[in-house]
Amino acid sequence: MTDRFTPVADARAHILAACARVTGTQRVPVRDALGRVLATDVISPVSVPPHDNSAMDGYAVRHADLSTDAETRLTVVGTAYAGHAWDGEVGPGQAVRIMTGAVMPRGADTVAIQETAKVDGDTVTIPPGQKAGQNRRRAGEDLKAGEAALRAGRLLRPSDIGLAASLGVPELTVVRRVRVGVLSTGDEVMSIGEAPREGGIYDSNRYTLTAMLTRLGCEVVDLGVARDTREALSAALESAVGEVDAIITSGGVSVGEADFVREILASLGEVTFWKIAMKPGRPMAFGRLTKGGRDTLLFGLPGNPVATMITFYFFAREALLTLMGASPVPAPIRFDAISGSAMKKQPGRTEYQRGVLELRDGRWHATVTGAQGSGILRSMCDANCIIVLDDHVGNVAVGDPVGVIPFEGLI
Repeated sequence: MTDRFTPVADARAHILAACARVTGTQRVPVRDALGRVLATDVISPVSVPPHDNSAMDGYAVRHADLSTDAETRLTVVGTAYAGHAWDGEVGPGQAVRIMTGAVMPRGADTVAIQETAKVDGDTVTIPPGQKAGQNRRRAGEDLKAGEAALRAGRLLRPSDIGLAASLGVPELTVVRRVRVGVLSTGDEVMSIGEAPREGGIYDSNRYTLTAMLTRLGCEVVDLGVARDTREALSAALESAVGEVDAIITSGGVSVGEADFVREILASLGEVTFWKIAMKPGRPMAFGRLTKGGRDTLLFGLPGNPVATMITFYFFAREALLTLMGASPVPAPIRFDAISGSAMKKQPGRTEYQRGVLELRDGRWHATVTGAQGSGILRSMCDANCIIVLDDHVGNVAVGDPVGVIPFEGLI
């Protein structure tokens, strides 16, 4: 234990270095693979597209037949539909009416779009200026048979699901879900359904963490609430070690008289306690618990609701994605906006302010939601972004540039 304040970047690097992909995979139907991490490459069994086809509705022609400086009259000898190829070969002076996605007829190499063509019975007139090969999709242009369509480590998005389906792949091999135990600590914490009592507060952290973990794709194990006794906390943690991949606690990592987490964790494994140079969320613990030769990571997050969320998003999130095998781990999107609020800040620590991001006159503006206390969970509800004031930043004036991370894609 030390009184030195650990920079955010150092804490993040330490945590990520301790994480490796969980073992175990499973086969799931492609429709159920959204948000999972691909465990093995998906090799395309076919070329995409499987044949040369038309990118537009129009007329399939031989470019060699077309005049470069005058209109060309051709005889229409058939029609090619998507899913129903025209059975024949385009000869000199001929054209085939073709629909988008239809197989290119033999002999044709170019498609003149229907908007430029003039039709008179079975004759079509094509204007000059057509380029050889235009509006023609080549077989294998997107993907060749035998190529990797999707790489292992990919966090599967809707487009990936569609791509796998387009290859006729019915199932995907994905990394098993990471199991995370969620534990709240403290005598003051009440569960939903308990009658209100003096000094008690309803537990929001366990529900917030469960929601964040579910959104991230984890399997959540509810460890309940541990009271402020060594016996209760030790029993709750010991029961989960080896049964889950990680435990996230909230509360009990400061230097309070009843905060037993430190000494209990020291007996269960190797845990580092930090005073992180950040606001909110200064006290935090991270380490590895061991029982019977099985390991479980421990994230000891602060107890104030906003601090719990901030430390989860900026420390636990990346670590859990690493455990899932995501490669690369998707980083939160960050860009600069114009500050709509004056903010007091001392250089030397990173601050995370809750803000409202809006586009005005073609430029992004970010304004704080109001009071920024770490216990004001409503500020996270009112916000749509985090305003990040890096450790070197001092006071911020209205109109200054500030870094912002939108909630979309993060939360």
